[in-house]
Amino acid sequence: MSSSAIVCFGETLWDVLPAGRQPGGAPCNVALHLHQLGQQVQLISRVGDDELGHELLAFLAARGLDPALVQRSATHLTGVVKASVRRAGERGRYNIVRPLAWDYIHYTDTLRRATGGAAMLVYGTLAARSPVSRETLYRLLQHARFKVLDLNLRPPHYAREVVKYLLQQADLVKLNEAELAEVMAWHGQPAGPNTALPWLAGHFGLRAVCLTRGAAGASLYTGGAWWHRPGFVVPVADPLGCGDAFLAALLAGWAAGAPPAECLARACAAGAVVAGRRGAVPLLSETDLRGLLRAG
Repeated sequence: MSSSAIVCFGETLWDVLPAGRQPGGAPCNVALHLHQLGQQVQLISRVGDDELGHELLAFLAARGLDPALVQRSATHLTGVVKASVRRAGERGRYNIVRPLAWDYIHYTDTLRRATGGAAMLVYGTLAARSPVSRETLYRLLQHARFKVLDLNLRPPHYAREVVKYLLQQADLVKLNEAELAEVMAWHGQPAGPNTALPWLAGHFGLRAVCLTRGAAGASLYTGGAWWHRPGFVVPVADPLGCGDAFLAALLAGWAAGAPPAECLARACAAGAVVAGRRGAVPLLSETDLRGLLRAG
């Protein structure tokens, strides 16, 4: 594993939508988008040794993402998330079934070496809902050089103390306005971004905090300084996966040493491109990003 590689840890699953099922899971989506943006990336996850699992592995391989670190389970089923959408283009409720294969990601020396040899480890809160995967994540965090927490608070699949620990381990955190409000409420702190992001950075020792605001854009606080970027105006075909594309582009820029303003602009562009296309992981390229950045 190259020291320039990025490792994503967590759930790989099928989103079952009214229009049919499609591959999903935030870590999987981020990994796929990173790969499309030219990054060397590997995904640590677990699927069942069943038809749905085999289809997921085939999908990853077909998209050029090496599934070598995706474990196979003979005892638990491949992850499925059942979704209901209230109206066209609007994400509805998600019923996250449990327990599933990605709840049982086992720690191995292979995973340790991959994590220790990578430039970044990207992880979320959902895969930490179960003791087995949570313990594996905790152990891998001790070997990671740069740790990126994609906060993904989906009740009832998280515990406050676990989320606090994952925040303490992170170097960079991405979260949305609702998640910011909830985390700040836990600490009895105001949720206004101007004070909340610097407080989070100081309290948890974070190098960067990124706040997403959907179509309104995003803000990045790092090194005691602020960067803001309005969103791009695009016709929305499907909001699914926009945040994952945003994070992938942000990290691709960060890994390349790009200035914060450029990282943030690329991230917003990636989210907008994916919003204008169907599915959580539509085709996404540097050409797409450059075209939108020039136009916007």
